[in-house]
Amino acid sequence: MYLFLVPLFVGLVLAGASAFTAAYSRRFGERGGQIVTAVLRNLLGIPLWLIGYLWAWAIPSPWVFTPSTFLTLLGWILVLAGSVSLIVGHLYVGMRSHLPSVRDTLVRHGLYAYVRHPIYAGGLVMLPGFVLIRPSLTVLLASAIVFAYVFVQARLEEIDLVQRLPEYRDYMREVPRFVPRLRQRNEW
Repeated sequence: MYLFLVPLFVGLVLAGASAFTAAYSRRFGERGGQIVTAVLRNLLGIPLWLIGYLWAWAIPSPWVFTPSTFLTLLGWILVLAGSVSLIVGHLYVGMRSHLPSVRDTLVRHGLYAYVRHPIYAGGLVMLPGFVLIRPSLTVLLASAIVFAYVFVQARLEEIDLVQRLPEYRDYMREVPRFVPRLRQRNEW
């Protein structure tokens, strides 16, 4: 029942390893760094962890709570809300999210003016929604693992972004990681 963890973990590790574009570019040149990052993330990491997650969804597993129409509806609302942030975040950064480079520029407009990682923030909203839609033990476990991974991945990417984009350090001080501030700070 838990074999889904193999592609899930391998995919997350490979996607995590994709967060070092600056280091790969120093080692293999700018184009080589882009290629290594893209292969680790887009061709290996994301597909493998998605296979693991979908496998967790598909296999028979005990329910962790009894599904209900209300919880399923709430789950779909979370999935749709998270999808908006995820899709819009991708639209703002464009190819930089799929083929990062040492020549990238910092995106500070749109959703990126409010949170540093709107794509990951959307995923963090979607994951509980998936559990509400399909409250199986395997989906809960897979969702919890991916949820924790997002925090690690965001931190790894920020280490790389500070190397590639020196202005990112100031951006980190000004803009929260996942949850927008309800009130703007006074700059007196």
